[in-house]
Amino acid sequence: MEALRLQNLKKAFGGLPAIADVSLSVQAGERRLIIGPNGAGKTTLFNLLTGDLPRDAGSIELFGAEVGRFATHRRVHLGLARTYQIITLFPKDTLEHNVALSLLGLSRTRWNTLGRLPPRFHEEARQVLVRVGLESAARRPIAEVAYGEKRRVEIAMALAQNPKVLLLDEPFAGLSIDERRDVRQLLTSIPRDVTIVMIEHDMDTALELADRITLLHFGEVIVEGTRAEVVADPRTREVYLGE
Repeated sequence: MEALRLQNLKKAFGGLPAIADVSLSVQAGERRLIIGPNGAGKTTLFNLLTGDLPRDAGSIELFGAEVGRFATHRRVHLGLARTYQIITLFPKDTLEHNVALSLLGLSRTRWNTLGRLPPRFHEEARQVLVRVGLESAARRPIAEVAYGEKRRVEIAMALAQNPKVLLLDEPFAGLSIDERRDVRQLLTSIPRDVTIVMIEHDMDTALELADRITLLHFGEVIVEGTRAEVVADPRTREVYLGE
């Protein structure tokens, strides 16, 4: 079954194509790596998938349902979650509260006048923090934890939404060797009932996780295949090495 299918997706800025007629399909449970040089359109592609940007043309299907006209929150309800290249957390709030806040979008519950969330939100948040190895830091403010732990909190916020498709925008960016190891172990532990599509520049780490790889260049898919096929393709060397 296809978890994600794009057909002739297009997006332009100032008359210049950022995404130019992209078509691809990702199978349920697959680990797909999206690579490409800066400016290739990788994050723009994610923004189109989530509805953060409107498409100019083409279709976006999530498990066979066309979602291209849906608002972001409707796509979340259908099982789409993401992280961002630039971490956006509430530094004065605890790890637990940040994760609990991510559950608001899936619920009809609203904050009361005192700004308190229902206890079940915090219970669920603690369970997710256990999954990402941060249960001991649950009551600490975000500002007091290391950068790598903040990355794991952001992944925890996405996992708290029980996604069917998880979009990860450079989850290894800025991490130390030890922090990359921790995030890699976390991503490996995510069950295959969650499809993962990941943008990443840390090629050695990301290639270990990928089933298939898509290379974007100037908003177009120019190479797609297994790790061996993409690494061996001369167009990959041309894009990255200028050969």
